[in-house]
Amino acid sequence: MATIFLDLDGTLTDPKIGITQSVIYALQNLGLPAPEMDELEWVIGPALVDSFTTLGAEDPQRALALYRERYTETGLFENSVYPGIPEVLENLTGAGHQLCLATAKPHAYARRITAHFGLAPYLSHEFGPELDGTRNNKADLLEYALQVIGQTADTCIMIGDRHHDIDAARANKMASIGVSWGYGNPQELAPATRKCETPGELPGAVTDILRDMS
Repeated sequence: MATIFLDLDGTLTDPKIGITQSVIYALQNLGLPAPEMDELEWVIGPALVDSFTTLGAEDPQRALALYRERYTETGLFENSVYPGIPEVLENLTGAGHQLCLATAKPHAYARRITAHFGLAPYLSHEFGPELDGTRNNKADLLEYALQVIGQTADTCIMIGDRHHDIDAARANKMASIGVSWGYGNPQELAPATRKCETPGELPGAVTDILRDMS
């Protein structure tokens, strides 16, 4: 059996509307140009404070505070679970695997989302950064998570849709699965141990990795 770390945005749920509209709200309130939603998909996944720097915010912390004004009230639930995900989580837990969330979203928000959409019962732990940015780096987050659950990386798998997930797994010498239904691209997912085109492929990919590990 394995411990499986799951990304949230772009892996379990599609958060595009809530995140991009909250970014637009922040930029508009700073008097900065606000791209259209479709032009902001790249902000889904990385730490937002870094994305606001890229978007031209002189004070990215102020931009983040404005983002949270809208996101915590409205954007949090402008979100949807990808079809097939609940069934996959049921399958994986039924097979005896331990599932943990590992997201770049502050865990204070992530826990509200997983509870709202009925995903929390499948998760034994939910890891994310603190609101002050502690453990924004996903490699650091995974290292911390391993310490908390008392596992070694050779018994774990990271599943995510962006290179941050794959890079974090590699930094911790952990196997990874890159998923193509989120907001990454084939190039950034290329280093993953396995790749999946649909949620239904995940249990088989986990089995393959565990077989290779043994």
